[in-house]
Amino acid sequence: MKNWKTLKKELLKKPIVVKEYKKLSPRYQVISALIEVRLKKGLTQEALAEKIGTKQSAIARVESGRGNPSLKFLERMITGIGSKLVIQVQ
Repeated sequence: MKNWKTLKKELLKKPIVVKEYKKLSPRYQVISALIEVRLKKGLTQEALAEKIGTKQSAIARVESGRGNPSLKFLERMITGIGSKLVIQVQ
């Protein structure tokens, strides 16, 4: 079985994979940042969900990339974590 780094390296040799990878990159950067900040604050998904009045499964969907959260929901998550959401267009 290949490890993730080896598989990723092989897959990124294919132009179509590179194109899709770049297209999805911003989404996964946001997800990674959310998870990182939540963990730094010592919050579980369940604790964050309780804080913002939602279910743990809703947090899990966002963090797994399976959900497509609204900006309002992202704001609620960030506020619940005790952080600030900054959006930048370049």
